[in-house]
Amino acid sequence: MARGAGKVRAARLTDLAALGELSRLAQNDGESTRSLGLPVSAHPIGMFSLFRLPLGAFRPHDVLYVFERDGHIAGLLRVERETPRDEWTVVELDAVGGHDAGDVRFRLVQHLLRDGSKRGAARFHVACADADDNIELFMQAGFMRYGEERLLFRDIAVPLPRPWTDEAATACGIRPTVSQDAVALSRLYSRVTPVPVQRLEGIRMPDWERQGREWRVPRSSLAPILRFADVEAFVQAAPDGGKDGTELQAFVQVGVAEEDQPHYLKVMALPGIDLASIVTFGLGVIAARTERKSDRRLGVITPVRTYESPIDNELEANGFEDLANVTLLMKETLVRVAEPALVPAGVR
Repeated sequence: MARGAGKVRAARLTDLAALGELSRLAQNDGESTRSLGLPVSAHPIGMFSLFRLPLGAFRPHDVLYVFERDGHIAGLLRVERETPRDEWTVVELDAVGGHDAGDVRFRLVQHLLRDGSKRGAARFHVACADADDNIELFMQAGFMRYGEERLLFRDIAVPLPRPWTDEAATACGIRPTVSQDAVALSRLYSRVTPVPVQRLEGIRMPDWERQGREWRVPRSSLAPILRFADVEAFVQAAPDGGKDGTELQAFVQVGVAEEDQPHYLKVMALPGIDLASIVTFGLGVIAARTERKSDRRLGVITPVRTYESPIDNELEANGFEDLANVTLLMKETLVRVAEPALVPAGVR
């Protein structure tokens, strides 16, 4: 295809029907369709339950670009903006057009980088399956590959553990997070996350203080994509409390699904601790939030990064099974400079 045979532009309301059809086509395997989605069939995870959701699930801060050719929509790129941190996450990238689908997708990504930089985006994130030249496409656009996540899935047919009582949770040192936990959570994150990843993700203290439905820390491949009715976070205090009595040994984030999609569980913990209590507690929270509903959800999904590998053993012991692997990529627009520092005075 000649490069002038089509153009990238912002999506309009009149594009909704075409975008819905394009997103539907992106679920089907075939050489004419490319997408970032995981290689997952309609069962056990539904067609629009993971990386690609119905248009009705779009949020006001989603950004949509389309590739238009001969009056038809041949490509779609959808981004979710995390406004407090000026970070953009690509959650859908589709193209229909046979042999030129790769070129369509590349042009969409290039347009995103130009437009996002003009709007002040600090970082661009994407998580994708290693298929259809996804990784190569983003690396050609200047993204760096900085991590991998293993996705584990627990089918709804496996009964959830009973919700914990307040007394049992207190006995194990488990409680809901509060904004005053920001310093302790930051310390926990720094102890379990490699320094290069910490530097790239750039999570700040105010990020740990913000809690609730829009909480995006710790970052994962699924957090910007799944839609939740509620997000809750809990911490488990270290038995001795550490030097200042505030040390935490584990953290669990729970997202109760509001769409036809899985619930979400994210665990962060110090190496070498017993994870059984924090994992079963998190699953019990999901059970408590869904026991009064006619639950049509599709189980529980959880991401585990490669450097967090001891966690997946406990998850598998609680009914989780391997689903897929995704690669994490990021592109920064910020320019890093050396911070001012005191140095020894010299005699000249």
